[in-house]
Amino acid sequence: MSSVIIASLPESLPAFIAQIDPSAIAVLVDNHTYRHCYPVLKPILPKHTLIRIRAGEEQKHLATCQTIWDALTRANFDRHGLLLNLGGGVIGDMGGFCAATYKRGIAFAQLPTTLLSQVDASVGGKLGIDFQGLKNHIGVFKLPDAVLIDPAMLATLPERELRSGFAEIIKHCLIADAEQWQKIRRLELNDQNWPELVAHSVAVKERVVAQDPTEKGLRKILNFGHTLGHAIETHFLEDSRRRLLHGEAIAAGMVAEAYIAFKKGMIDETLLTEIEEYLFAVYGRTRLKDEDMDPILTLTLQDKKNRAGQVRMALLDGRGSCAFDVPVTKAEMKQGLFYYRG
Repeated sequence: MSSVIIASLPESLPAFIAQIDPSAIAVLVDNHTYRHCYPVLKPILPKHTLIRIRAGEEQKHLATCQTIWDALTRANFDRHGLLLNLGGGVIGDMGGFCAATYKRGIAFAQLPTTLLSQVDASVGGKLGIDFQGLKNHIGVFKLPDAVLIDPAMLATLPERELRSGFAEIIKHCLIADAEQWQKIRRLELNDQNWPELVAHSVAVKERVVAQDPTEKGLRKILNFGHTLGHAIETHFLEDSRRRLLHGEAIAAGMVAEAYIAFKKGMIDETLLTEIEEYLFAVYGRTRLKDEDMDPILTLTLQDKKNRAGQVRMALLDGRGSCAFDVPVTKAEMKQGLFYYRG
């Protein structure tokens, strides 16, 4: 596993760079992190190349990768260079993918600035880009040389971004820590202890990934809520008026998939009610129209957990416990979506 360091960047970053001793350094930012986060890094960095891209999931495609590779090439980066990915999940996924493929791989570090990327996207070595509207369709498994998490970066986030990242924290509690689930569900969003929850989620994910680095088995539990959640997110991606943040879509997916688990006898009604009531209280209910249902179900056929055309889910089988590779039918998924819709 790559090292995950939770500390202020002015403290952790110079020590990491000294350890790596790169031939050159580049920093990848988007519009938001250039404005809010890069000023913290700039004074403590040696000479470097700044690569700036536009923000948003809609930029996470091959054309943006070409922009990044071109910038590295123009800067005469060799195989001993270092790419620092300063941003959320899009920057981390895409920057890591570009680093892992440039000259067959250069060193890179994830410097996650959103709650979502700190607790999920930056840890575990999943890298990739979207392709033909499908999330993370092209990618690799490659651990970063380090993940440097600075909780102070969360102060730069609007509440909607915090709420989005909280969905992955909820997921980690539901699949792996029943006691922590009971603790967080009794608190409002703004009353949560973010540094404590970041450390907790990182520990959960590291423990799972260490046992299954390339998602052959156990690591699939980290995808609870994601089969339907990713499909919902992808479906709304092209509609700017209805577009969802990742965590908002995963929250919907967790409710729908918890219902599927309940109907299969894997969880009891009490747990289903806890999940439903808390997630609706935090996220509200995304409106799903009749005409949304079939396109969402079609998108689940592209889920990376599937096998031989059969949709397989990670489903809860108790508080703090999750099964994986559970076959699910189209009818069951449709039931879950209609349950979520209410």
